[in-house]
Amino acid sequence: MKSFCIKTNNEKIISYLLKDFQKIDLNNVFFINRTFKNYQNIIIHYTGKNISSFLSILSDIITNCILYYYEPILIKRNINYNYFYFDDIEKKIIENNCYNCLTNNNEQNYKYRKNEIWVSVLDYINNNKSMILDGFINFRLQNYNNTIDELVDYNVKQYVIEKEYNEFISLLQIYINSQIPNCSILHLIYMNGESIILDEDKNTINLDDEIFNAKYLSDISFSSNDYALNSLLTLLPKKIILHLIGDKDEFIETLQLIFNDRLFICTECDICKTYKLLQKKQPAIKDNL
Repeated sequence: MKSFCIKTNNEKIISYLLKDFQKIDLNNVFFINRTFKNYQNIIIHYTGKNISSFLSILSDIITNCILYYYEPILIKRNINYNYFYFDDIEKKIIENNCYNCLTNNNEQNYKYRKNEIWVSVLDYINNNKSMILDGFINFRLQNYNNTIDELVDYNVKQYVIEKEYNEFISLLQIYINSQIPNCSILHLIYMNGESIILDEDKNTINLDDEIFNAKYLSDISFSSNDYALNSLLTLLPKKIILHLIGDKDEFIETLQLIFNDRLFICTECDICKTYKLLQKKQPAIKDNL
């Protein structure tokens, strides 16, 4: 016979465990719920011979309970304790981002976390007769708690990066709206992650970093197009025609945010067609080298 006692005062968890114990597909399983001293005690007995199956099923039930009820508590507690300097709105955003991160990596991530808990639970119930659920989670699930720490830390870093990015965009928008344009129109040709700027007469403007003072660039990097952005901010046209040769990427999305209604995307004019032909010829040229 194998008996095990789970101690907790959380009524929702007690209800959850009792319902799942009723679903156990094994004969000779009995359980009761009793209050002794500081805790309510759910005591489950198995009088059959298939002890390994019983322990595996019991480990599954406890593991699922921890994932469902305790994971949100652990995430929130971690944020409040380690990142107390964020305000309540920021904490809630980070918390929601953690949940989204777990959901987006659904199957593989869930299996990994479940396995970390399940192994520890099985080992514990094999060698002990009772479990204080809160204490087990706090002191016996170090690997799982480390996984939660890493999850929260990652989402805090992502939040800070996004916040700085948005602040940078906002500052550039304020700058643009406060300045008088230096020219009427510029053409920006964007192809294979590289930028070419033409003036209104369609002459190429040199993007040499020595010509343009880089005072508008922040520490946030926009890959190889930093100087293209700085050039646009220095020349400050009334209108930018973006000739997009290919798909949008992060740099184009950033330009749209910064220049807003000054920027117009074009994909079918003579300039676009010319550079599309050049793009098609480039692989053939490389193959012949």
